[in-house]
Amino acid sequence: MFLGEYEHSLDAKGRLAIPARFRALLSEGAIITRGFDGCLVIYPADVWQSVAKKLDSLSSTQEAARMAKRFVFSGATECEFDKQGRVLVPSFLRGYAELTETAVVVGQFSRIEIWDRGHWEKVSSRTQAESNRIAEQLASLGLEI
Repeated sequence: MFLGEYEHSLDAKGRLAIPARFRALLSEGAIITRGFDGCLVIYPADVWQSVAKKLDSLSSTQEAARMAKRFVFSGATECEFDKQGRVLVPSFLRGYAELTETAVVVGQFSRIEIWDRGHWEKVSSRTQAESNRIAEQLASLGLEI
């Protein structure tokens, strides 16, 4: 499982170091693609297969399904790690997530999110400020943490 948050710099070629404890869970391969809210997502190969099959099974007669498929699949690419544990983030994905110098790599249990540091600070602050409302909504869904 992927937990925690880590700051790493992108190098001039757009490579980003992925924490060693995360890389160990990606040994069978990984896919990077656009995520919602302006972040990128890295899925382990097995999780990606499950997500991709569910997304692909949605009816293409529904506009939201077509748009979601285009959004996720057109941005997806296989991760290739170099000897230093860095992954090359393609320029179109860096542009989407507005990644420039410093990224925050965030564990999300079954996947990893990659955020521009400034954007992550805003999202994290908002989440913390709304934690009581979020807790109430989760409780109404039967999840208490």
